[in-house]
Amino acid sequence: MLGFLGVRLMQSVPVLIVMSFITFMIIQAPPGDYGDFIRTNMIVQGGATPEAASAAAEEYREKHGLNDPLLMQYGYWIWGIVTEGDFGQSYAYNKPVSEILAQRLPPTIAIALVCHLLATVIGIGFGILAATRQYTWVDTVLSFVSFMGMTIPRFLLALIILYILVFKLNVQEIGSFYSSRYGGQPYWEGFLDFNWGKLWNLIQHVWPVIAVATFGGLAYNMRVMRANLLDTLNAQYIETARAKGLGEGAVIMRHAVPNALHPLVAYQGVVLPYMLTGEIEVAIVFGLATIGPAIVGSMAIGDVYVTATLMLVLGATLIIGNIIADLLLALLDPRIRVGGDK
Repeated sequence: MLGFLGVRLMQSVPVLIVMSFITFMIIQAPPGDYGDFIRTNMIVQGGATPEAASAAAEEYREKHGLNDPLLMQYGYWIWGIVTEGDFGQSYAYNKPVSEILAQRLPPTIAIALVCHLLATVIGIGFGILAATRQYTWVDTVLSFVSFMGMTIPRFLLALIILYILVFKLNVQEIGSFYSSRYGGQPYWEGFLDFNWGKLWNLIQHVWPVIAVATFGGLAYNMRVMRANLLDTLNAQYIETARAKGLGEGAVIMRHAVPNALHPLVAYQGVVLPYMLTGEIEVAIVFGLATIGPAIVGSMAIGDVYVTATLMLVLGATLIIGNIIADLLLALLDPRIRVGGDK
């Protein structure tokens, strides 16, 4: 198992390098850069002449290496990551990209993991319920819920919830993780003294993001679990288990469900990036300080290193998710061996 894990980690390095190179080049492909953003802002907002704005933009390009060949820019970026853990400097935020990553990535990962856990547990539960009650009203209702979850765009659900909160329920504080009174308070106010009020305030602000991302995820989990469980329940060994006198609950939970879970466990390799993108869409609508708004904002103004770093993080989550899925499959089914184990 450890040998398998080491091999997979080593294999991920060239994959990340190739992905980072392609991403960096695609980001740089459209015409314009951050110098053009500076020039436009100086003319539109600062009232500068086109000549002065162009001169300032060109000076900025020279100072920050924007006129260097793309391969050289990419090389400097990767070399800084490998040797110093330096992901570059953000032009817009005027601080290291690593600081932006440290601020925005933890809440993004936390929300995505919560969404993933809820979508998995609820989706599998709904799938079992629908499969064991095939063609009943329960199956019909749950199948309709699954269909809606897979077809309605997440940003549309986010906009609907935002409209209801702001215009119907008159919710004032939108676009932050906490209300103003809780923003500066610590979670731990003393030994065994947890700030439950701040946690509840956080839940009140992020529940729309969790609800929308979970809705889309549980829809897929439910459909796959229902279909797999229906196939498994018709297998010969299930009939044998019933013939031996096992109760229906034991037959389903001890024999059918574990075997029906295999495709869902394999799917966990791509579900974390899926949850991250789902969270990103909703966070953009609600303006939360996660990596979603940072990616979109940096792409709009040509803040290259922010965009490239955050896309690299998304790629890394895909690789990590696939490794975790392989390990979970080996634990779920003893017949599966990884890393040459016998």
